[in-house]
Amino acid sequence: MENFLKGGKLSAGDTKKPSSSRIKEERDESLIPWVEKYRPRTVEDVVEQAEVVEVLKQCMDGGDFPNLLFYGPPGTGKTSTILAAARQLFGTMYKERILELNASDERGIQVIRDKVKSFAQLTAGSTKKDGNKCPPFKIIILDEADSMTNAAQAALRRTMEKESYSTRFCLICNYVSRIIEPLTSRCTKFRFKPLGEEKIIERLEYICEKEDLKAEKPVLVKIVEASGGDLRRAITCLQSVSRLKGKGIEVTINDALEIIGFVPDDWLDNLMDVCKSKDNNKVEAFVENFLLEAFATSQVIEQLNERIIYSNEFSDKQKAMIAEKLGQCSYRLLEGGSEYIQLMDLCYCIIKVYN
Repeated sequence: MENFLKGGKLSAGDTKKPSSSRIKEERDESLIPWVEKYRPRTVEDVVEQAEVVEVLKQCMDGGDFPNLLFYGPPGTGKTSTILAAARQLFGTMYKERILELNASDERGIQVIRDKVKSFAQLTAGSTKKDGNKCPPFKIIILDEADSMTNAAQAALRRTMEKESYSTRFCLICNYVSRIIEPLTSRCTKFRFKPLGEEKIIERLEYICEKEDLKAEKPVLVKIVEASGGDLRRAITCLQSVSRLKGKGIEVTINDALEIIGFVPDDWLDNLMDVCKSKDNNKVEAFVENFLLEAFATSQVIEQLNERIIYSNEFSDKQKAMIAEKLGQCSYRLLEGGSEYIQLMDLCYCIIKVYN
């Protein structure tokens, strides 16, 4: 150490402090959202969408791609799949051969005329930087394509036709009915279905193992229920729970409920009991206490809907009455209605059904 203070160099046996670049790398690793950190790197890593994966693998083996249209619910792997396929196809030239646009932000005809058209007109070579063969085309990914205006979609049709030799297009959307027919007819369509519960749990268990997070299966099941087949949402919930508890500490169901905003079953049981009592004062007191807990009325409606459908307590006619009221309250909340009034209205409807 004296040697070092005098300006000498540390010998191989001396203790070294970790370099600033290494500290920065470790810090950066911890700041990466898990959704990005565990995004599939190859097509084989994509969870469950077996038909899509199989077709894409055959396309990559042949070294060619059709224009693609991926549609389905959010969080089912649409964007991850095409990005993973592009990485495998282009390797080190990935960034040069891909143009990714989010159509919900940039959805007008001017974007198609400027960005898309100019990128599509660029020529692409057939060799990579390392001398290996590379497909002689580029890929333009238009995420949330169902948000594009009809004029922009019509302009895109002509560009797809003219630049078919040098460019492939991948349109990604939630609702295929919002894409105009001339575009859908030029693409190979793939439907991404909601992921099965077991597959999502399997992926969450893998992440827990990698991140040293202790979570029992019932906790993961509750997170999956809240996500509704959306793997991205499930991973984000898991990361939020881990931030709450920290590494190495076991996560409980209550911790998960706290983060994901689920209303505990006890509150729903109490709601039904209060309605069964047919006491207006009790109903009013319950609703006030419930809202003071800061639970969302929209979440109550969502959870009650499933509970009522599978309940053996009500007849089909009674279920239909409650379901109709649930739909009305949900609509009014979306339109900006008062949570207190809508929850009271729902409770009085259930009281009427009990009568």
